[in-house]
Amino acid sequence: MPPVDQMVLNLPGSMWLLNVILGLIMFGVALDLHLDDFKRVLKSPKGPAIGLVCQFLVLPALTFLLIELIEPAPSIALGMVVVACCPGGNISNFTTHLAGGNTALSISMTAVSTAVSVILTPVNIAFWGGASSVTSGLLQEVHLDPMQMMATVTVILGIPLVVGMLIEARRPRVAAFFRKPLKYFSIGFFVAFILIAFQQNVDNFLKYVGLIMIVVALQNGLALFGAYGIARAFKETEQDARAIGIEVGMQNSALGLTLIFTFFNGLGGMAIVAAWWGIWHLISGLSVAGMW
Repeated sequence: MPPVDQMVLNLPGSMWLLNVILGLIMFGVALDLHLDDFKRVLKSPKGPAIGLVCQFLVLPALTFLLIELIEPAPSIALGMVVVACCPGGNISNFTTHLAGGNTALSISMTAVSTAVSVILTPVNIAFWGGASSVTSGLLQEVHLDPMQMMATVTVILGIPLVVGMLIEARRPRVAAFFRKPLKYFSIGFFVAFILIAFQQNVDNFLKYVGLIMIVVALQNGLALFGAYGIARAFKETEQDARAIGIEVGMQNSALGLTLIFTFFNGLGGMAIVAAWWGIWHLISGLSVAGMW
């Protein structure tokens, strides 16, 4: 077994802190969501459907092919699978706006992908992790229970999502007051958490982060430009294609990190992948937005 597969990372604080951060992130996202965002999907389903297929089918499949091609250490590969199976991240809407994309489509995709991730994220992790010759053995060792993971995702995503949307619907002034500060605070808090984790595990990070930077950049590039290319191939407008590309390319790595520490005991290679994703997708997403 490669050394990275035996490495366990230390968290700054404890698991409850990471769960609180993720809850704040999702609560901030929910304050910006309306029932109309879900209704819009029913009225104009093509763009969201393409985005969701890219999010929950194309990206995991491309990740599977990338893993089979480059054969990284099993824990690194499984970390890639976990991140690929997460819904879109909370900063994707802001990044889509900067890129001149269709922000309304981005918001609708965030709303729907977050809702369906309660089921699709655990199912996808179990399926794609078990399908890969690189990760299947490691997945069997941890005895992953998809139903237990569904329950966990429901609590850490579903409850903040419902509460935030209820506040937005019934107390819009309160939601408007907290919306932007909470969004930026939660993102800053998560980035600070990652940086402190890097500092506390600096030797392990320095040993493996070079390889992981390359792997994450490849996977993220496939997500961003693969989804954008598929959207254009299906004759989506440039604005819609940008929204779809950014939404698929900016994953909820905070959820991935939470699942890794909850169900995989903070396995080193997995945790470094998810942590670096949390930094890299900000860099790549904002860079692409500036380029567009």
